Amino acid sequence: MKQKINKFIITLFAGILVSSSAFAQQKEITLEEGIQIGLQNSKTLHSSKMKVLSAEANLSAINTLRLPSLSLNASYTHLSPVNPFAVATPFGVFTISPSILDNYNLKLSLQQPLFTGFKLSSSSKIAEDNSLAAKQQYTQDEQNLILNIKNAYWGLFSAEKLKKAVDDNFLQVKAHLADIQNFFKQGLSTKNDVLKVEVQLSEIQLQQIDAKNSVKIAIVNLDNIIGLPLSTDLQIPQNVSVSNNTEYDLTQLIKEAIRNRPDLKALEYQVEASKTGIALAQSNWYPQIYLTGNYYYSKPNQRILPSHNQFDATWDVGIGLSFNIWNWGATKDQTTQAEAQYEQSNDGLKSMRDAITLEVTQDYYNMIKAKEKILVAEQTVSQAEENYRVTDDKFKQGLALNSELLDAETALLQAKTNQIQSLADYELAVARIQRSIGTK
Repeated sequence: MKQKINKFIITLFAGILVSSSAFAQQKEITLEEGIQIGLQNSKTLHSSKMKVLSAEANLSAINTLRLPSLSLNASYTHLSPVNPFAVATPFGVFTISPSILDNYNLKLSLQQPLFTGFKLSSSSKIAEDNSLAAKQQYTQDEQNLILNIKNAYWGLFSAEKLKKAVDDNFLQVKAHLADIQNFFKQGLSTKNDVLKVEVQLSEIQLQQIDAKNSVKIAIVNLDNIIGLPLSTDLQIPQNVSVSNNTEYDLTQLIKEAIRNRPDLKALEYQVEASKTGIALAQSNWYPQIYLTGNYYYSKPNQRILPSHNQFDATWDVGIGLSFNIWNWGATKDQTTQAEAQYEQSNDGLKSMRDAITLEVTQDYYNMIKAKEKILVAEQTVSQAEENYRVTDDKFKQGLALNSELLDAETALLQAKTNQIQSLADYELAVARIQRSIGTK
């Protein structure tokens, strides 16, 4: 008896733990919360952010080339023995330069570019434009992620609403079956009438299975996109608002898209970078001038004669010039290549503007269509509900056929399904419009 009690307690405790764990995994989430979680957890967005940091670091590194550079070189050399340099005189042999076998050299060099044929300024401008383009691309990736989250969120919304509609329809047909079975017992209906309702109920049960599975898939999809464990049971709040009163003007939308689209801005920066690339290629036509300075601390110091086995300091300053007199037209070819790349990128920019105009126009008309479908769907649901109510009352009074009530139930479910889909389609159409014009 005691073992049974202990086993019961253990089983109960385990059940409580499992229930608590399952409950802890449930999470009601709003669209705004889903977006924030997704932005924080996205690996794609993190990768895009690293590209921005890389571009900024590259710009900083190129700008340092404009500043003085300081380098230190040190060396030690052991020489093979040689006779010292000496002069023989009537008064004896005099050593002019002793043989110093251990040589130590320390050199501190300073170099400052004075003129590089605009190479450094062009490289800096290109790096700056690429950095700005990377930032705009990050914004574009962010907006694409938000659109994907909205798509998954409204997918879950429609899946949950459709499941509820199917469940409601199941209860209606189940009540219908109870009524037709009572009529059959009273001899007011045939066995065939009962079978028709039972078949209808079985078909709805199949729809329930599909609807339940669609909800699970939609939850997993949303979990995956916002970076939560796939076991997290997300739920849409019951009072989620669906707004269908947003007004847009197509001409204004196109203007906003051309002004705000981050991918268009990124391409504009890339076009500027390719334009500056022409000046970079032409920089080889100019001389390169540098100011240099060196500080030597050596043992022995080669500039001091005679040599002494001691450390001595010397220095020098100067200006260096290098000029590529002839390179078989390589600079001209590089310039032509840069000009061609600029023209290609500029053509791509014009094509993108046209593509954005087309995209915004298509999204606008899809939104208008979705909005119109909402109004029709709402009216259809009202009509289907009234038709079901009237037909159900007539059926209970024996004034309507069994098949008429089945048709009314099916029509009501289809009307609700169309309404749910039209609401989700409209919200997604608005989300696409917002992404098309470059807003979150």
